[in-house]
Amino acid sequence: MHTWTAHEIRDKIKNKETSSKEVTKAYLERIEQVENKVESYITVLADEALSAAEAVDKKIASGEEVGSLAGVPIALKDNLCTKDIPTTCASKMLENFRPPYDATVSAKMKEADTVLLGKLNMDEFAMGSSTENSYFKKTKNPYDITKVPGGSSGGSAACVAADEAAFTLGSDTGGSIRQPAAFCGCVGMKPTYGTVSRFGLVAFASSLDQIGPMTKDVRDCAMVYDAIVGYDPMDSTCVKCDYINFESALSESVTGLKIGVPAEYFGEGIDPSIQKAIYAALDTFKALGADYNEMHLPLNEYALPAYYMISSAEASSNLARFDGVKYGFRAEKFDDLFDLYAQTRSEGFGDEVKRRIMIGTYALSSGYYDAYYKKAQQVRTMVMKDFDKAFETYDVLVTPTAPTTAYSIGEKTSDPLQMYMGDICTVSVNIGGLPAIVLPCGYDANGMPIGLQIIGKPFGEKAILNAAYALEKTITKVKPVL
Repeated sequence: MHTWTAHEIRDKIKNKETSSKEVTKAYLERIEQVENKVESYITVLADEALSAAEAVDKKIASGEEVGSLAGVPIALKDNLCTKDIPTTCASKMLENFRPPYDATVSAKMKEADTVLLGKLNMDEFAMGSSTENSYFKKTKNPYDITKVPGGSSGGSAACVAADEAAFTLGSDTGGSIRQPAAFCGCVGMKPTYGTVSRFGLVAFASSLDQIGPMTKDVRDCAMVYDAIVGYDPMDSTCVKCDYINFESALSESVTGLKIGVPAEYFGEGIDPSIQKAIYAALDTFKALGADYNEMHLPLNEYALPAYYMISSAEASSNLARFDGVKYGFRAEKFDDLFDLYAQTRSEGFGDEVKRRIMIGTYALSSGYYDAYYKKAQQVRTMVMKDFDKAFETYDVLVTPTAPTTAYSIGEKTSDPLQMYMGDICTVSVNIGGLPAIVLPCGYDANGMPIGLQIIGKPFGEKAILNAAYALEKTITKVKPVL
């Protein structure tokens, strides 16, 4: 049962071919079997999950109306607030924090009658690309447990790849859904900024963060997006607009689709096996009736430095709330109020979080704001115009997701700049507020998944989902052996 897709589980439960409790038990057994190898969970809610599954089964048995994802066992990244359930952000700072409210997406999952199995490991406060920055543990890649699962939503990706949940939700600030999805061979989507409420997401960089699904296939991705998309008055950046049903709109036809292939994404540092797999997928698109051409995004090279400047500045501002006064960790020994701040933040934050706070605080400081943060925002506007121009000609853009496949644990931790360069293919999407989906399109010589990224114009989720759905039908997927 744990190998079924989420839509298969939903349909089988709805048709009374199985029960939510049976499926939930199967997932809990799977977690018990492989979690000691993968380490994707921070918190497992076995008793609560079984109770929730029983409640769904009772609803169905009595003929009550149930939610759109009734009985499907899921897990959430641990920066999404869950009422009375630990939400740690994989940090010492929030190790014992139990929110008094649900994030909007958490509430929507309850409304959909899903079964919450637990909360998932991540890079501390979502800062990292490998899930090696967690305060609690290092999550492993199910395809090779000596390698990283990517980050910061590494726990969410590894959980899906290892069949420890039917689907998960992650957050994406600069590629934190898409890069781990590529590393772990699952489907991950970063929606258009503002289409999914960020209320209850512990903020990293508010103008870049977006919540999205990580799933076993593209249909599941569309189905989950249907459940979380929509305007929320609790989030001032949420967009009011009419949304279609993306699952029912899925189509295998890509006839006439115009695909742009930005040359800048295939430059120095991109693994040849990744280039080969991407172009093989493009040829498949062509055989299916689409057309692709190489094109240019000349300002793409400036997206990465602009991203790290903007995200670090916003992180510096957002994380100022963790001062030992209101909630979260507090240092035991301090002399006065200012020493309380200093000791709490020194002891409560990890190295990567401190690094980004220091960069961001410097960029926002008097005398440097115009030279760094303001300049980065101006570059952001130029990058967005680059995309706007590209979408005048093309329906979608296809690129690699990362320069390499998953690398060994510990390989890049001593060189932060090398780690940051791993985001080169993903950050521009967040800079532009665009939607993008990643799905596996092949494997390297070591059997590690290669992820293909499809980027759409703002509110172009239908186009990228359909393109991914058509391509997925032609890809032979290999499951990890655990």
